[in-house]
Amino acid sequence: MAKKILNVLIACEESQAVCKEFRKLGHNAFSCDLLDCSGGHPEWHFNQDVLALIRDGKGTLQNGKTYKLPKGQKWDLMIAHPPCTFLAVSGARWYYHPEDKNLPVEQRRPHPRFPNRAKDREDGAAFFLALANADVEHIAVENPVGIMSKRFRKPDQTVQPYWFGDSASKATCLWLKNLPVLKKTKVVDPGERVVLSSGKTLPKWYSDALTKAKTDAERRTLRSKTFPGFAKAMAKQWSDFLTK
Repeated sequence: MAKKILNVLIACEESQAVCKEFRKLGHNAFSCDLLDCSGGHPEWHFNQDVLALIRDGKGTLQNGKTYKLPKGQKWDLMIAHPPCTFLAVSGARWYYHPEDKNLPVEQRRPHPRFPNRAKDREDGAAFFLALANADVEHIAVENPVGIMSKRFRKPDQTVQPYWFGDSASKATCLWLKNLPVLKKTKVVDPGERVVLSSGKTLPKWYSDALTKAKTDAERRTLRSKTFPGFAKAMAKQWSDFLTK
């Protein structure tokens, strides 16, 4: 009996790291992002609003062609990577004026450099929830530790790249709908850390990304990278679960 081919949507992914792992397994996988893909396969990449793509089951690919899911079919699985800039705890210091740190939250002024941060956070949370509650039977939403643990619910699992063979640390929360938690595949060392002048330590891969990037957009892209072992684990374990 032929193995079922899944319709897989990787939302907010320009790297195509996860998309390509599902393609290797023979599935009908596509990435979607407002940015052009950097993964080398524009024929598998939608350049548009992902919520419209979920609703309509069709959209315009980066190569200019229109793709529509086969009649009567829907997306079987969505893995979503919504932007975390305004949701992660690491960015909390940019919400309020530094002179107001000892005041109650309701009395603090917006940060002078980022006066619209509160609205950006609300927009980011709304987009996260729209993806988590989308009309797709099987969903995984990933994000770093942040406000959605309170705004939505606690994640079903928090994973690390070094669980899957990549020597690096990056705590990643997973909110799952009708999917099992991921099993560790190859536990390795958690990777080198560097000490900053402030005394704070960071994973070396993260520090290197901050140094290498020339713009805020480049920093966001490098920080949000999906490690290859993690991408393989998602594709293999969840496709096995859905096709067994």
